[in-house]
Amino acid sequence: MVDVDYEVDVAIVGGGACGLTTALRAVESGAQSVAIFEKSTRQGCNSQFSSGSLAAGGTRFQAEAGVVDSPQRHAEDLMRVSGDRASEEIVRALCGAAPCYVEWLADQLGYPMELGLDMPRAGQSVPRLHTDVGRLGGARLIDTLRRAVGDAERIAFIDNTPGTGLLVDDRGVWGITVREPGEEKKVRAGAVVLAADGFGASQEMLARFAPDAVGRVYGGVSTSTGDAISWAMAIGAQTDNMAAFLGHGLMVSATGTRLNPSLPLLGAVFVDPTGQRFVEESAQGYSKLGSILMAQSSRRALILWDEQAMSAAENSELMRDSKQANAWKRYEDLESLSAATDIAVDALARAIDGSHDTPGIGAPLRSLAPPLYATWVTGGILTTQGGLRVDTGGRVLRADRSVIRGLYAGGGSAAGISGSSADGYSSGNGLLTAFGFAWLIGQYIGSRS
Repeated sequence: MVDVDYEVDVAIVGGGACGLTTALRAVESGAQSVAIFEKSTRQGCNSQFSSGSLAAGGTRFQAEAGVVDSPQRHAEDLMRVSGDRASEEIVRALCGAAPCYVEWLADQLGYPMELGLDMPRAGQSVPRLHTDVGRLGGARLIDTLRRAVGDAERIAFIDNTPGTGLLVDDRGVWGITVREPGEEKKVRAGAVVLAADGFGASQEMLARFAPDAVGRVYGGVSTSTGDAISWAMAIGAQTDNMAAFLGHGLMVSATGTRLNPSLPLLGAVFVDPTGQRFVEESAQGYSKLGSILMAQSSRRALILWDEQAMSAAENSELMRDSKQANAWKRYEDLESLSAATDIAVDALARAIDGSHDTPGIGAPLRSLAPPLYATWVTGGILTTQGGLRVDTGGRVLRADRSVIRGLYAGGGSAAGISGSSADGYSSGNGLLTAFGFAWLIGQYIGSRS
């Protein structure tokens, strides 16, 4: 018998949305002892800096708003955007879990949930994003989960204690090693859950697996170094969709903040440095829009929107952060906008004219009129979407689809459901894999403890 320092039913690497929800769901389902090992709450997790928008089909919030939806419709929308039918079983399992945890967050944890009727997104056939009243974003979501974990008697949350590796024998994974200040500790566990963020902060892993993300403005956390994925790969775990990532086409070049993804669906127009439109703005998801921007020779675009769009989009944490950073300016007329951007007045006038058809693109969604808001945006990367191949219980698989005993993965450690590139991302997919896998894994391992 190997000497160990700690022994628990469930050891979780990563204290973000996936790790916290897995722990709560596991103890609700029967686990007697759960430990979450978090690298750094001070650095934060990607869920904390997200919009906190939860995509779910068939919730009571939708029913109350008269929106007809279902997990099946949600799944079909996702696969239509991603083109990834190989992940159909996983997609359907995650979409089936989504209404359950959305209502659990509201009813059990007291999260102030509402349906975002003012949050249109490309690829969603009906309003499906659920968010907090007040639109405070992912930080409020993580705070809610951390309070619930802090109140749970059978969960230990251990900060500043990163995982450093897996403990393995010929039967599978039986624990992890973690680094406490000054020394490494061994933790025996009946189940090990890898719930760390992806590898967006690792230039080495990006260059190897997701080269299209290299050179983009990074909007994720510095702790996303892909360690957990690498440990599992070293013992034979299969990976999927490693080239995929969550891009962003509304990353403000000067400030690194983001604009509300609803803007393109509210009439905002993108033009290149000569004033020419180059994309059908409302037809693109914001991740794919980032790829389109990066394909431009200037790797940037000027986004223009008016008071009507601003009034609909400004109630979001992204817009509040950008406003505080002075990320845009307001122009009373086209002449002042032209002077600030060196784009000819007549080119700007054509770009905002809803009756002016751009060959190959079509007309803008509607006409815009001064005063106008404007800023330069570029393509960014927020999180990676590739990771470990898992089954519908979150169990990590080898290339032959056999299960690695004792090892589970979710969130940024598991393969996402956005296909093989940034273009297949649908709004909410990141938190869908975080919460969805957490729900499935927690229930499975809790019932077996």
